[in-house]
Amino acid sequence: MSAMRGIKKIVTGQATQDGAGVKLVRVLGPDTVDDFDPFLMLDAFDSTNPGDYLRGFPWHPHRGIETITYLVEGVIEHGDSLGHQGRIESGECQWMTAGRGIIHQEMPQPAPRMLGLQFWLNLPRAQKMAPPKYHGAARDQVPVIQEDAATIRLIAGDYQGRPGALRPEHLQATFIDVALAGGAGWSFPSDPQATVYLYILEGQGRFDQSETIVSQKHAILFGPGDKVQVRAGAEGLRFVLCQARPLHEPVAWGGPIVMNSREELDQAFQELENNTFART
Repeated sequence: MSAMRGIKKIVTGQATQDGAGVKLVRVLGPDTVDDFDPFLMLDAFDSTNPGDYLRGFPWHPHRGIETITYLVEGVIEHGDSLGHQGRIESGECQWMTAGRGIIHQEMPQPAPRMLGLQFWLNLPRAQKMAPPKYHGAARDQVPVIQEDAATIRLIAGDYQGRPGALRPEHLQATFIDVALAGGAGWSFPSDPQATVYLYILEGQGRFDQSETIVSQKHAILFGPGDKVQVRAGAEGLRFVLCQARPLHEPVAWGGPIVMNSREELDQAFQELENNTFART
């Protein structure tokens, strides 16, 4: 018999600025590492004012993590020290394995609306110094499944035996975008050993057997179990659900670099000073 996952924690996040002055909401960060392991960070952005985001994220380093940018609406131009250049457009995803070191930039372009998420996914100790790599999923590469009143976009991982657009190499993470019509129900058969949470992009709904209603711009962390149950509010609901097994490893976090020890962080910053950081 399946066990329903209840709501363990609801996170609102804090409005902040990052990069060269991009306005966003930091939903997950250093204070949530233990509960959301292996998900390190979640930044949410939603604006119709280009002045909130055009300064972008100029060249900066990463090591020890994977960054996943999912753009619901808008355009972002990007480049990195591997020589990649391109654009992320509405409905597309960029998955970057920083591994042992990469330097990149992400520069949003003017759009009627800029709506999206950036996730930081921790790398296991054994893969933190893996070769850096870039993967992208164009809109027409993201499988779309219609289930009654649900529209499900499979960004990464598997859902109901179907593979998503991206196949993570180091940590088997699932990212799915779910849109429900008003009043519709939906359930997700989760891995009982995994951390499972979702972020509400639009609308509101109920997420367990309680009467608690949670609205847009909140993250919900679920407790133990093997099933997530969702019921959309009258106006509908859209969210991104994330799942991955926790690492249970020490986290040493220094700005854009996440390792397992202070010594590894010191080494990374020394390499940045010596211009030996980004090695292919």
